[in-house]
Amino acid sequence: MSKKVKWGVIGSGGIARRRTIPEGIVAADNAELVGTVDLNTKVNGEVAKEFGAKPFDSEKALLESKDIDAVYLATPAITHHDQTLAAAANSKHVLCEKPMGLTNEEAANMMNACKKAGVKLGVGFMMRFHAYHQEALRMVKEGKLGTLVLGRAQLSCWYPPIEGAWRQDPVQGGGGSLMDLGGHCIDLLEMFFGPVKTVSCRIGNLVQDYKSEDTATTLLEFEDGSQGVVDNLFNVPDASVRNCLELYGSQGSILAEGTIGQAPDGTMVAHLEESGKEYNAQQQRDETGGLIISPEPINTYEAEIAEFSQAILEDREPSNGAEEGARSTQIIVACYESARTGKVIEL
Repeated sequence: MSKKVKWGVIGSGGIARRRTIPEGIVAADNAELVGTVDLNTKVNGEVAKEFGAKPFDSEKALLESKDIDAVYLATPAITHHDQTLAAAANSKHVLCEKPMGLTNEEAANMMNACKKAGVKLGVGFMMRFHAYHQEALRMVKEGKLGTLVLGRAQLSCWYPPIEGAWRQDPVQGGGGSLMDLGGHCIDLLEMFFGPVKTVSCRIGNLVQDYKSEDTATTLLEFEDGSQGVVDNLFNVPDASVRNCLELYGSQGSILAEGTIGQAPDGTMVAHLEESGKEYNAQQQRDETGGLIISPEPINTYEAEIAEFSQAILEDREPSNGAEEGARSTQIIVACYESARTGKVIEL
């Protein structure tokens, strides 16, 4: 293989066209876009022409092409399992948008098929590469927050009824705001706090009139006893949502707005104190504004593609690999079970 991984894209419209192709595959030094395919042949032809790729007539033709090393799946969630198995059968590495699988069985099948074929399998958790999140992770690992006690991750948007939108049909997408947005939030909190132990989830439809939920709130308990809150909504105007990340510990907090999402920037402030302070009955707050955290922004889509491509070139597991994808599926499945039964579900 050359020093560049040759990519094919299945599902070239949508997020692939808006973000992953121009900002990721085209931008990454170790990646090259070779071919695209989409059910909408007109759109696919436009995308291929725009980015200098070959428009394939079918998924089968793209997967059988000897000019392609890896495929990026940006298709409805219900198709991820079969497309991954087909890609593995043709010795293609797979970067799959989340959710990796709709069930634990699907995720296991996908992992086994890729392992048997000797190809890499990854999942599209590009937000873990965000420069602000990585800087916060460094501070957490250095013990700046002391003992972590609580995390909150919020990702919401306004998503009105759209004819044919697969995210609004649980059969096609597996669920609504929790399935589409919650995976990113839970993945981020596990990055900071470690594995989730139990989940308790509530979902519902308060505004949007479609079959998938437009409201989801999840309570997490991590293995070390710390706790997490994840809220995902499809029913609040975009400008009204801060998409917050909040990390609290015995020695302070890290508070961010706008870092959870598709943009490479946002705001992040740390409020840190020395341990062992005496009880303050007045509960006075620090009014100094805290420590501004502002690392050089990076494009998360470029970082995601570059990491997965380099893992292929170096024959190692990517940091956004199959284990992370399968873990996410396990947690999301447990969340929906909790919402359905009203019980706390232990993983």
